[in-house]
Amino acid sequence: MNIQQQWLVWAQQMQSIAQAGLEYSKDKFDLERFEQIRELSIEILNSYTDVGTEKLVGLFANENGYQTPKVDIRAVVPKGEKLLFVQESDDGKWALPGGWAEIQLSVKENAEKEVREESGIATEAERLIAVLDRNRYTDDDFPYSVYKIFIECRAIGGSFQPNMETMDAQFFGEEELPELSVLRNTEDQVAMCFAFLRETGRPVVFD
Repeated sequence: MNIQQQWLVWAQQMQSIAQAGLEYSKDKFDLERFEQIRELSIEILNSYTDVGTEKLVGLFANENGYQTPKVDIRAVVPKGEKLLFVQESDDGKWALPGGWAEIQLSVKENAEKEVREESGIATEAERLIAVLDRNRYTDDDFPYSVYKIFIECRAIGGSFQPNMETMDAQFFGEEELPELSVLRNTEDQVAMCFAFLRETGRPVVFD
């Protein structure tokens, strides 16, 4: 771990401590100190990431209580020996359908919703493939801790529908992959999904 990554880890830990302290402390002097710790963590994150101060304040100020990882759902939809990918509107690259999990929806419901919204294809979520810590596999300066959940989904109908999030949806084989949006899914994660579908009885992957 280089010094920049170490500072980011320290800033994330400071933010977590400050958030919990602001939620559970009653003493006004303690609350003031925890607010100072939060502000200092934002200054550090602003120095070592491309996320601006205003956005960082918004990201952290909207959370209360004990800090926990966010959840990113990725749907793995096979068709023969190919998998469904969507072309992201923001960078033009390709990813397994998915996004942040929404409250009041189960993991299964979130996976099916993401596929439907991003590709127009209706699915039935069937199997858990993996639960991974995003920041152990993606080398960037993302300020949040994130769990990525990969779910196998069976296509049951539908076709691509224009939408605000994606430009296209296609099935690709492992040897013909388009340019991946690696902040959403890495090459190793996609290879893991292909391997899971090839090998009957393969255990769930988690770290």
